Amino acid sequence: MFLAQLDGSVAKPSRIEIWKTLWPGLAICGIASIAAAWLSEHYGAPIILMGLLIGLALNFVTSEKRTHPGLDFASKACLRWGIVVLGTQVTLAQIVALGPVPFLALLMVMAAAMGAALLVARMTGASTAIGILAGGATAICGASAALALFGVLGAKRISQAQFALTLVVISMASALAMSFYPPLAGLMHLDDRQAGFLIGASIHDVAQAIGGGYAYSDIAGSYATIVKLSRVALLAPIVAVVSLIYTDEDAGQRHWIRKLAMPWFITLFLAVVVLNSLVTIPAFVVHLNLTLSKSLLLLAVTATAMRSRLDLVMQMGWKAAMPVVAATLASLVVALAFSMMIL
Repeated sequence: MFLAQLDGSVAKPSRIEIWKTLWPGLAICGIASIAAAWLSEHYGAPIILMGLLIGLALNFVTSEKRTHPGLDFASKACLRWGIVVLGTQVTLAQIVALGPVPFLALLMVMAAAMGAALLVARMTGASTAIGILAGGATAICGASAALALFGVLGAKRISQAQFALTLVVISMASALAMSFYPPLAGLMHLDDRQAGFLIGASIHDVAQAIGGGYAYSDIAGSYATIVKLSRVALLAPIVAVVSLIYTDEDAGQRHWIRKLAMPWFITLFLAVVVLNSLVTIPAFVVHLNLTLSKSLLLLAVTATAMRSRLDLVMQMGWKAAMPVVAATLASLVVALAFSMMIL
């Protein structure tokens, strides 16, 4: 990337040269993401799951080294900016509107998901980092949270194969939850507010949680949106805590101020949430930002799947999926209990 000059100095490449380097990987990732979006729109499949499956099917393209810079850029830069833009969907007023009792219940649901994932990870011989990834992704906002947590935990602690499998299981669980949780709420004779809490507190993906709520009723959809976005707002503190625990522990103890520093994209995410709470953003801009965020995260997921070896994913076995399954079931049971008891 840097060119040595005659005087021994190093010249930075021009923007054109950088884009020429990134173009092969970005082009392939972009085409695969467009295909995933088309399949999702026409067949109703979760867009993130489609991106994962297409990316895994195209992982042979990484045998061409020219694709590596673009795929690395998409999996990292698109992820981080997608998380930042996601902050435009959340306001502090939405969290306050939830009320103290439902908010505490939501924290208990998230804690149950994290605890179940950590427990099952330990029982199946997986690392604590894998339990944190599975539990955090289930507790917060699915693939988006998984990508953010993986950016902090790193490939040294979680393999690309384990990460790809976790994303696949999370996406499939979220899709199944969207289909079955609204009818379950009806069978349990939950009112609109109870159903909204159950769906918003236990379905992983933002779009599917909101869609599941509105599939029950408009009131349930509105309440599920508030509950779900409150979970999204907790992305920043949870990733910050994980970052504090796992900050380059192999390199020795750092200065405490550096260890307290959050990843820059989480800091920006929190800043955007605060700004969005203070300034009224037009509805069409919020909608455009949601589309932009989903597009960037889709590119990141697709690129990550392309960089994963499918043979290793297939060799992981059922135990590797159990932390996500346990976290999903725990969040459902605890959310259902709270929705029936206190709401």
